[in-house]
Amino acid sequence: MAGGSGSGSTGGAGTGGRAVPRLDGLFLRRFLRLLAVLFPGWPSASALMFLTLLGVALLEQLVIYQVGVIPSQYYEVLGNKDFSGFKTLTAVAVTLIIVNSTLKSFDQFICNMMYVNWRKSLTEYLHSCYFQGQVYYSLHVLREDIDNPDQRISQDVERFCRQLSSMASKLVISPFTLAYYTHQCFHSTGWLGPVSIFGYFVIGTIANKLLMSPIVSKLVQQEKLEGDFRFKHMQIRVNAEPAAFYRAGRVEHMRTDRRLQSLLQTQRELIGKELWLYIGINTFDYLGSILSYVVIAIPIFSGVYSDLSPTELSALVSKNAFVSIYLIGCFSQLIDLSSTVTDVAGYTHRIGELQETLLSLGRKKNGNYSEAKTSWDLDGHFGEDPVPRDTAFLLDQVTLSVPSSGKLLIKDLSLRISQGNSVMIVGNTGTGKTSLLRVLGGLWESTRGSIKMLTCFGPRGVVFLPQRPFFTDGSLREQVIYPLKEIYPVSAFSPGSADDERIVRFLELAGLTDLLARAGGLDEQVDWNWYDILSPGEMQRLSFARLFYLQPKYAVLDEATSALTEEVEHELYRLCLQLGMTLISVGHRPSLEKFHSWILKLHGEGRWELTRCEKMKRLPAGEGH
Repeated sequence: MAGGSGSGSTGGAGTGGRAVPRLDGLFLRRFLRLLAVLFPGWPSASALMFLTLLGVALLEQLVIYQVGVIPSQYYEVLGNKDFSGFKTLTAVAVTLIIVNSTLKSFDQFICNMMYVNWRKSLTEYLHSCYFQGQVYYSLHVLREDIDNPDQRISQDVERFCRQLSSMASKLVISPFTLAYYTHQCFHSTGWLGPVSIFGYFVIGTIANKLLMSPIVSKLVQQEKLEGDFRFKHMQIRVNAEPAAFYRAGRVEHMRTDRRLQSLLQTQRELIGKELWLYIGINTFDYLGSILSYVVIAIPIFSGVYSDLSPTELSALVSKNAFVSIYLIGCFSQLIDLSSTVTDVAGYTHRIGELQETLLSLGRKKNGNYSEAKTSWDLDGHFGEDPVPRDTAFLLDQVTLSVPSSGKLLIKDLSLRISQGNSVMIVGNTGTGKTSLLRVLGGLWESTRGSIKMLTCFGPRGVVFLPQRPFFTDGSLREQVIYPLKEIYPVSAFSPGSADDERIVRFLELAGLTDLLARAGGLDEQVDWNWYDILSPGEMQRLSFARLFYLQPKYAVLDEATSALTEEVEHELYRLCLQLGMTLISVGHRPSLEKFHSWILKLHGEGRWELTRCEKMKRLPAGEGH
């Protein structure tokens, strides 16, 4: 090992401004990037379903046209008192209605299946970015510009996919219906009909664009406040006991209501802005119905159909009315989608912003930190030791500052942590003990210098026990083997024994014999929260049972015995050394010194001191490594 001391200056970090979410080029870019996730290529499930939807929608439109012209045929057969033709026409009409109903049902079914598939694809994609490396840590702890990432992944994605799937059928068929009915309208009314209808649509689109833009930003703000309100309730749920000890119900009630009022105020403002959008949508809907008759009246009053009988004219008016009204209806449907489009735009901005941040964090490489390949994912056989070297960490002139404030903690630290040379890190609160472990684990970047991790994470490598133990949902076995996905088949402590026997033995060594009975066995799926049924001391004991099971070469312990007595602490540390572990410990008790070869004392403001620990040599026989 090598050491020195010194001090230095600090630097701060700032954050830039964020663009206001709108229906603009940024929205289009983000939307296209999300579409690339929803439609990854050909042939994909989404692409096949989309083509199927297109085919069903085209058949549906053909049937709708046939149903739409039936009233004009009824005018004709009833006007001519043709009973035989009436029966035939009625039979055809019933058949077409049944076919149309079936096609509409399949249309909705495919849209729902697309929603499920899109949600699966987009959520799994975001999960792959979110859980890559320590991106989720950086997003929640080191970044402040992305609010409620969990809400964006779990709720915003769901709403985005649902709203987009509800629009899919109308959007996919719109180009075909507009082209077909424009052609039919031209033949019925001449050029004046299509031109009038297209002009009506252009005016409606411009008006809705102006009304929609302020709604998008307000919707994004509403979703942020929804997440903040939900987070406040989650905070109370997780910390119910300490809050109750503080008798904090009154103040938390006030703070929770304050968040509710902010959310409701934003919702009221959003509703007010949506009012004008709904007025515009409804106005254009009703104006469209009048416009269709104006378009039909022009050729009638100009004398184009003066040679037709009243019955023939009624049939023709009915047919032409259907064509014109349906064309206007196609445009009206697109205008009616305005409220859905604003929702999709809001969710697009929130999800797109998260996607950009995840990709940015995933690509970001720490040039001051290099790491050996992790070995958490086992395939049932660990094999030979993947890293035969005797060194875990190599620090060269490392300077460390707090990322958020730039406060200097450690300056120019050079250190080599090798097998058999355990290190204890001590110092007052705020001098950087846990921060140094974060740098060793690659969670924080060093301000200057280089850090090399020469041993992999996982069994026979490096295992961290953080200050706050983490327990996932699942059985007792899953807590002990965590974060492995399956059992670890090799045990240096009791070679050749069954995995169940090893786990039970390690629980006994950690002083948790009764926990097996409380859990109902190793594989019983419990419905409780492990944090609710374990005391702080039991949580730390279970963490050590996990450590014994994984049996790494190096154990990094961040005050991992702070809730335990000195006697229990002594026994757990003794077992760690007996299992061949080299310890890197953060602690305050002098009794821990005898388990370490070196003491690294942090004084704050960049100063540090590295000394040899002589107590290690005075351990009773059989207790050292």
